[in-house]
Amino acid sequence: MPEILLSPVFLWLALMIIFIIAEIITVGLTSIWFAGGALAALIFAMAGWNAVLQVVLFFAVSFVLLFFTKPFVLKYVKPHNVKTNYEEIIGKEVLVTARIDNREGTGTAVVNGQEWTARSTADDIVIEAGTTARVVEIKGVKLYVKGSSL
Repeated sequence: MPEILLSPVFLWLALMIIFIIAEIITVGLTSIWFAGGALAALIFAMAGWNAVLQVVLFFAVSFVLLFFTKPFVLKYVKPHNVKTNYEEIIGKEVLVTARIDNREGTGTAVVNGQEWTARSTADDIVIEAGTTARVVEIKGVKLYVKGSSL
């Protein structure tokens, strides 16, 4: 009985089950690729292939699945992440409420009813109050904007 449990078929089956359970627990597309590699090795173990070739096949199939299918799965199958509030601001038009001048360290802008400290993306560009600007990035609690016109 112990020899059966140590046979390559059962070892690959156990590894495949472990990888599937790990994937179910993590739900992060982290180990499903290795479960596929273990399945391939299991099939070839059942066909009587050499143990070294089974291990090579396991790593090769796991790598191919990881390298070629992960981008597709992440794009089309895995649920899309919801942007946080600040990420949604990037690209939006904002109203400049106080003159933005990086050299003087001044500037504020209102977006979604909230006032933010604002800076220009270039130190030599001043954006006057009452104009609009487009948010390019956010660093800490500061909006970095480019002047624009609506």
